[in-house]
Amino acid sequence: MRSESRKKLTGAMGACIMAAASLVPTAAIAADVTLRAVSGFTSGSAISRTFDEFVNKVNSDPDAPVQFKMMGGPEAMPPFQLGNAVRTGVVDVILAPGAFYSSLMPEAEALKLSMYSPQELRASGAWKYIEDLWREKLNVHYLANTNYGNRFHLYLNKRLASPDLSRLKIRVTPVYRDFFSSLGATVMQTPPGEVYTALERGVVDGYGWPMEGIFDLGWHEQTKFRVDPGFYTVEVGVLINHNKWQSLTEAQRAYLTEMAAWLEERNSSNAAVNESERKRQAEAGIETIAFTGEQAQHWIEQAYQAGWESIIKQSPKHGPKLKELLSR
Repeated sequence: MRSESRKKLTGAMGACIMAAASLVPTAAIAADVTLRAVSGFTSGSAISRTFDEFVNKVNSDPDAPVQFKMMGGPEAMPPFQLGNAVRTGVVDVILAPGAFYSSLMPEAEALKLSMYSPQELRASGAWKYIEDLWREKLNVHYLANTNYGNRFHLYLNKRLASPDLSRLKIRVTPVYRDFFSSLGATVMQTPPGEVYTALERGVVDGYGWPMEGIFDLGWHEQTKFRVDPGFYTVEVGVLINHNKWQSLTEAQRAYLTEMAAWLEERNSSNAAVNESERKRQAEAGIETIAFTGEQAQHWIEQAYQAGWESIIKQSPKHGPKLKELLSR
């Protein structure tokens, strides 16, 4: 019954999105093809920053053979439905981290553990394995990997003396659920819109999130500490329905591939943005809890051990190969 309801909901959302697309004046579409896109993040937010620049760059190019029609962010479609929507062609393009569709493809969580940049993976040939796997498991072409270089952090309302989370209740996503659980935390998953209230009411003691973004959500008002060092790397992919990708001309695919390389180069701006965000958090009264020495080593080693154990358990076929390709 729940499966049938989800299908009806996705179908209804797809109908709404397609109806909205039909309202776009033909004169406004200068390119040969318009790709309907939905983002897992609100436009203008920190995580969406470089993708917004990418869409604007393509759509403002008078010679672009394709255009993007942004159908919206989380208000247009719940983030955890994006994977199925792009898989089935309800939308053409999504911006989403692997955590948003790991229920369809557990291997998607592996990219957060990558110790190589997207450019390094492409140069080594490892990206070919990733492209093939995403096509096989999700029916998508993995166009670009954004946000590489951003790290995740644990944010708390209670002081922490060591990497022992056994007395804490932490709000999680699939990204760091296994890591925090392995350190003893009681974990719970809630929609982002409920995190502020959960912190305010003491339902949770903290949450995981990148360096960027907590001000977008207002969570800084309910946050006292950030734990360093950061762990994993933020991975937010631009994914195109494979059937739609195949329907494009060679020139259109080449153009999008060139623009994707430009987008991935924008990852280099993250270091400066993170430093600015670090200062902003300090000015907002968020204190740093910095693990050093053996504690820092244990924190990082446990993060990667828990991450890979989970992926290999869920995907014994592809997990070991992904670990080989993504680890140093």
